[in-house]
Amino acid sequence: MSLPGPDGPRPGGPRPGSPRPGSPHRGSLARNIVVLTTLVAALAVALTGLIAWQTAAHGAEQRERDQLTRQATVLSRLPALSEALFHGAQVLGGPNSVQIAVIAPDGTVSGTATPAVDRESKSALMAGRPVSTTGFLGGRDVLLVGQPGVRGGAVVLTEPYAVVTENTNRIRRNVVVPLVVGMLGAALAGALLARRIARPLVTAARIAHRLADGERGVPAPVDGPRETADIGRALNVLDEALGRSENRQREFLLSVSHDLRTPLTALQGYAEALADGLIEPDAMPEVGAVLAEETRRLDRFLGDLLDLARLEADDFRLDPAPADLGAVVAGAAAFWTGPCARQDVELRVERPERPVIVATDAFRVRQLIDGLVQNALRVTPGGAPVVLAVRAAAGRGAELQVRDGGPGLTEDDVRIAFDEGALHERYRDTRPVGSGLGLAIARRLTARLGGVLRVEGHGPEGGACFTVSLPPAPDAAA
Repeated sequence: MSLPGPDGPRPGGPRPGSPRPGSPHRGSLARNIVVLTTLVAALAVALTGLIAWQTAAHGAEQRERDQLTRQATVLSRLPALSEALFHGAQVLGGPNSVQIAVIAPDGTVSGTATPAVDRESKSALMAGRPVSTTGFLGGRDVLLVGQPGVRGGAVVLTEPYAVVTENTNRIRRNVVVPLVVGMLGAALAGALLARRIARPLVTAARIAHRLADGERGVPAPVDGPRETADIGRALNVLDEALGRSENRQREFLLSVSHDLRTPLTALQGYAEALADGLIEPDAMPEVGAVLAEETRRLDRFLGDLLDLARLEADDFRLDPAPADLGAVVAGAAAFWTGPCARQDVELRVERPERPVIVATDAFRVRQLIDGLVQNALRVTPGGAPVVLAVRAAAGRGAELQVRDGGPGLTEDDVRIAFDEGALHERYRDTRPVGSGLGLAIARRLTARLGGVLRVEGHGPEGGACFTVSLPPAPDAAA
């Protein structure tokens, strides 16, 4: 199965513009988590501090007002309100703290806090309503609280607002330390959290590097959070897959070396015989035919190897256009009628009357059909059929089938059918085989065409059945 064209092998190394592992501009996950948690903690501290800063003043003022209210309530319940209460100023807090004023039932105001009692407060108290406001006494702001007396009149207490300010500052100073400790604690917790989160990732990265260096059988832990356990399981699966892939590659290389050595041995033997004059002149045509056949075998084998490389190349060329698969199948059938007849194999074609149009590269589809028919013809005995079928799949494009009347494939054969050289190695001594690369090329070519290649071990004719599903044309899909 040959894919002509100037396609080159896949270039090695990272593509231009792709990030490289360990790039200097990438930060450490642990450091990023620490910075993030510290910033979140700092933001929380700032918001908490702002709220506490505002709440401290309101709370301190409210506490002083409540205290003054309780004191005024006690004094207002005395049987008689008189200037004797003035002397309680020292008991309540000293000359620079709480001051008292008494409003007699007749409205007369007396006491050290008299200047702070304004007309509005006096009217409210005489009407029997308590008062809680601010005033001005001795050149400074004061809190003013008044309570009506049980037998008329009222008691008024004042306290310098500086007391509230002092209490507010004390509360604020007491809040700063816990906030700073909380931020430091959050940073420490972030560091511990970052270390805990980053540890399994660092372990996974270390295992991945060991796998990249060619080491196999490296167990990855699958404990911890679900995400890190998933990473561990994925690394273990990757380890097993790499081991299987490398084993297949080694087996394939051994198979390749064997298949190359066979024709090379024949070429070398005949060449040495010709050089030594051991070939009779009348045997020259036969020797030449053998050398030509072995050379063709080498050429086909090397061509298949190149095809595999080209199919992996990024610049593999496709020219998609609307194509009638029925016409493509008819052209392939016309070509393969002769080879089938020479092997006494019946070639049958199954195609609908209406065209089966898909958007694809008809040239590559023909190469795919040729490869599958060649593979089927190789294992089909005389008198058995090879079938080429095409049909439209409603809403799903079209399907091509290549079926044969050969021995078929077992379930285990189906599992490895598209692995390079797998069936070749298994049946090289019991069935006619090719290079062992044809089915691998067919699968990759189908994938390039946007389709899917499936295989069944036994089709209607008894042998293997290969089905190519191709996507619909864009207008049909719409």
